[in-house]
Amino acid sequence: MIILFLLLVNIINQHEQLKINQDKVCFKSRCFNVEIADTVESRQKGLMYRDFLASNEGMLFIFDNEGIYPFWMKNTLIYLDIIWIDENKQVVYIQENALPCKEENCINYNPDKNALYVLEINAGKVKELGLKEGDNIIFHIN
Repeated sequence: MIILFLLLVNIINQHEQLKINQDKVCFKSRCFNVEIADTVESRQKGLMYRDFLASNEGMLFIFDNEGIYPFWMKNTLIYLDIIWIDENKQVVYIQENALPCKEENCINYNPDKNALYVLEINAGKVKELGLKEGDNIIFHIN
């Protein structure tokens, strides 16, 4: 019984340590814990097939070079705000309330500016934060 208790305490401590070392993207005084999508495979999958994203979480797509990166919501079940960020970590384009899509032909959300990063967070967060093009972002990436 004591061994089981110690094992449980160890698991809880490891989980808390992971939270401390979690990658974060911050706007003004609000931070989001982010999953990193920096490979072709992880960028293609993104948040597909997920039916929940906590209010303080998101996914940060990191590309190899700055460019125009259209996004679509195929097989994405969550309404999202999509934020394109340039190499200087400045917001260059925002798509609020991107619609989930289970169809074959989904809307393409196409920015008109180059970005190196794209952040997906729950729909409504851009408005809640008052985020706009030109705002600076702070990354805490391990």
